[in-house]
Amino acid sequence: MLEPAVNGTKNVIMAAAEAKVRRVVFTSSIGTVYMDPNRSPDVVVDESCWSDLEFCKNTKNWYCYGKTVAEQDAWDVAKKNGVDLVVVNPVLVLGPLLQPTVNASIVHILKYLTGSAKTYANSVQAYVHVRDVALAHILVFETPSASGRYICAERMLHRGEVVEILAKFFPEYPIPTKCSDEKNPRKQPYKFTNQKIKDLGIEFTQ
Repeated sequence: MLEPAVNGTKNVIMAAAEAKVRRVVFTSSIGTVYMDPNRSPDVVVDESCWSDLEFCKNTKNWYCYGKTVAEQDAWDVAKKNGVDLVVVNPVLVLGPLLQPTVNASIVHILKYLTGSAKTYANSVQAYVHVRDVALAHILVFETPSASGRYICAERMLHRGEVVEILAKFFPEYPIPTKCSDEKNPRKQPYKFTNQKIKDLGIEFTQ
């Protein structure tokens, strides 16, 4: 997971530098932003935040580790080669699929509809519509003043809220009603801001 993320990113930035492209828009991830156990719950997560690499390694979260290293390398290579780089950091992306197969993001929801998940996790997740992510890329590319990183997120939901929404729209499906962790308090969402991307004119799908 690490090698293709890091080397692939470097190769693209170097190719962009050689081709003298006007701007590179790099799709990163919220995984490069919020994985920090030392962050206070009162801190609002914004584009200045970075995931803690040691924490990602210690918890074997190789997705967030690889994404963070890849984005940091992208900034380094872009700076050294004079590439105008702008980064979009989407949260979990949902919406219509281009391909006929189900991807990991859709499985996150589908498992509650198929009955394969008998309970829901005591955890939170931020979500965004795929068309909003596409629009965010266009906006940061076409807006001359766009720079730096842009968190692309619409809202945060507890898994319990997710299954409640699904049950409302699909009452005929075997959607779980029990949490897998009933001993501990309900997990609270972290605070984040999407104001920077909103300032470019995006109106998120709700």
